Amino acid sequence: MLKKTKSSLILSLSVILLLTVALVGCGNKNNNDQGAPSSDAASSAPASSAPATESGADNLLAQVKSSGVLKVGLMGTYAPYNFLNDNKEIDGFDADIAKEIAKRLGVKAEFAAQDFSGLIPSLQASKIDTIISQVTITDERKQQIDFTQPYITNEVKVIVAQDNDSITKLEDFKGKNIGVGLGTNDETYLRNEVLPKVGKFTIKTYDDVITSLQDLDAGRIDATINNLYALKPIVDKNGFKIKAVGEAIKSDQAGVAVRKNNPEFLAALDQALTDMKADKTYDTIFKKWFGEAPAAK
Repeated sequence: MLKKTKSSLILSLSVILLLTVALVGCGNKNNNDQGAPSSDAASSAPASSAPATESGADNLLAQVKSSGVLKVGLMGTYAPYNFLNDNKEIDGFDADIAKEIAKRLGVKAEFAAQDFSGLIPSLQASKIDTIISQVTITDERKQQIDFTQPYITNEVKVIVAQDNDSITKLEDFKGKNIGVGLGTNDETYLRNEVLPKVGKFTIKTYDDVITSLQDLDAGRIDATINNLYALKPIVDKNGFKIKAVGEAIKSDQAGVAVRKNNPEFLAALDQALTDMKADKTYDTIFKKWFGEAPAAK
């Protein structure tokens, strides 16, 4: 009887010991599972192919609202769109559009002026939040940056000296020296579309419109292309003896440019433009700078 009881006790203790070991093992496994996935699980999990988007601290709209400032890049030398006024302040159509958008976001616009060719790199490097500086919407640029809806349409014409009657159309560019803004859509247009069609001509690039018109007026280039809204105030102020000739060679639409993968920020800017057009604030700004109502859609 004693032997049986002793055997039973040993058996019971063995069972308890085995159960304890098993429970400890399960506990360690569970703790390991909570800390990190096994190498098999990690290797079998599919890699995300979706582009990064706004979330939490990375939300650009939230950052702008938190800082109270919308950092806007522009040229600052392209009247009447954006320029330095007599009080040494950034002014113009683009500047007023930027201020109104910022107001509707509940912040203030802060301007950073630089050459046009450096604006997109500055945007991509997060030195500015947006570009509002007559950035033409093109498929090529859409691969680098995102755009709101267009906020203006500009017609581009051939510009020559007043005494020049030999150039009236693009075909007359052959063998001539043609000026254009560096890094602009007009430069791309001349190189990719006009050159192959009309034959060889020399393209001279400029960082600002005033210098190109000075060279045109002095005979250092034979022609340039630009839109009349941009040229009038510069011509009036400087007395350049130049003229626009022929029909418009193309029309461009400019949009507000932002970095890729900022959907909430882009949507907020786009909504601000929509609301400005709906309540006629946009019309008021347009008439202020161009002396006429925007063309009907």
